[in-house]
Amino acid sequence: MTRVACHCGAVELRVTLAEPLSQARRCDCSFCRRRGVPAATVMLPDLEVVKGADSLSVYSFGTHTAKHHFCKICGVYTHHQRRSNPDEYGVNMAGIEGVHLPDHGDIPWHDGVNHPSDK
Repeated sequence: MTRVACHCGAVELRVTLAEPLSQARRCDCSFCRRRGVPAATVMLPDLEVVKGADSLSVYSFGTHTAKHHFCKICGVYTHHQRRSNPDEYGVNMAGIEGVHLPDHGDIPWHDGVNHPSDK
């Protein structure tokens, strides 16, 4: 199990990563490219909000498949249900305990601009 938290500590998740951090990716859709944070993959049943469920807010747009969760206190994105695979969450890699993003080099980008759901 891995701990993920927002900046202020109001929200805490416990997750089991579905892939190694080397498989994390960024998305270039209109929302994610503004956020810029790489996301690690977690299957839906493998994410538990252990603290601060009432401090989470959800943002959704477009097809409303992706649900972006963030802390209403500090504003930090914690996770989102993916549009590319609604059975997965993307988890804020920068919020994973012990992760220092510069140690992970160039994290690839996923083409969210040309998503098949938008056609």
